[in-house]
Amino acid sequence: MLTSHWTVWIVGIALVFSGRLVGCAAEPVKVGILGIDNFGSVAYTEFLNRPHAEGVFEGVRVVAAYPVVNGDYPESAELTARWKDQLTKMYQSPKEPKDAVPPIEWVNSVDELLAKVDAVMIFSMDGRLHFKQAEPVLKAGKRLFISRPLASSPEEAVAILKLAEQTKTPCWSSSQHRYSAGFSGMRNHPEVGRVLGCDVYGGWTVNVPEADKFMRPLHSLETLYAIMGPGVVTVSCTSTPLAESITAVWKDGRVGTYRGIKDGAVKYSATVFGEKGVSTAGIYGHGIPVNGVVPTTDKYVGYEGLAIEIAKFLKGGPVPVDAAETLELFALMQAAEESKAHNGTVVPLKKLWDEAR
Repeated sequence: MLTSHWTVWIVGIALVFSGRLVGCAAEPVKVGILGIDNFGSVAYTEFLNRPHAEGVFEGVRVVAAYPVVNGDYPESAELTARWKDQLTKMYQSPKEPKDAVPPIEWVNSVDELLAKVDAVMIFSMDGRLHFKQAEPVLKAGKRLFISRPLASSPEEAVAILKLAEQTKTPCWSSSQHRYSAGFSGMRNHPEVGRVLGCDVYGGWTVNVPEADKFMRPLHSLETLYAIMGPGVVTVSCTSTPLAESITAVWKDGRVGTYRGIKDGAVKYSATVFGEKGVSTAGIYGHGIPVNGVVPTTDKYVGYEGLAIEIAKFLKGGPVPVDAAETLELFALMQAAEESKAHNGTVVPLKKLWDEAR
């Protein structure tokens, strides 16, 4: 029979290896941020670094960041300084010592960042930087989330995702609009049934930096895909001083539209047409409508939906939006630009992912 001394020793060893020994919590997934001038660097760190995180946010933490100022992007220096200040102070002055969170470490190179982390999030505003930033991360085999936009052109979007496949490194990108409950909950809404069509609307900023012009419809197009799913085969686009109007036809005959509002009141939402009924979607950041009534006084969860998906991914979960669907969005935007240049003619989508492989 084992003595009590040996019994305690064996149990202690077992608990150490299971990560359940009191005071010895398992090491969190260490995350690094590359580029911080996008507010997402702050918004998602607030979830991932929350004191005493529970559920999906437990076991993952931003530990280091490499701020990159881009002199070719308006306000990059100002935004970098502002978000660096917020990230530096985040959760650093708790009322109770038990609520303290380790501070984020600021590093001076990509190599230094990669040496300290298990996974990376890119939050540079300028999508033109993303391939150059993503390349060393993917070659190092670090899981990678790239905040909207994945890239500033279809060619660079293809290059990033092709490199991810070649290096067998999970990588994805998404707008937070895709995971807003008032949008994603419309695909299987009991009052709508199977979705047959959708009209999405949102803002279209006329005067944007050159780097952002191609990406203007992306938030709302991700809303369209959250509700309709992939499968677009043709696109047409009409542009006037009041609106940018994109019509997409799916391979099964369904039709979805996007109205980019250039003048007048702006709201981000949609009208959804289904087998059972027609309903207005929820508005960005809020829940789904019930009996046709859109909630506006419920809890605002603008970034939380995507934060949940990011956390699951960083901890080893699957890529939530696959490469083929992401590149279909880029092909849609590319076709819309071509259609607009040819007075609204119907343009077939290019199969960017199939061509890349």
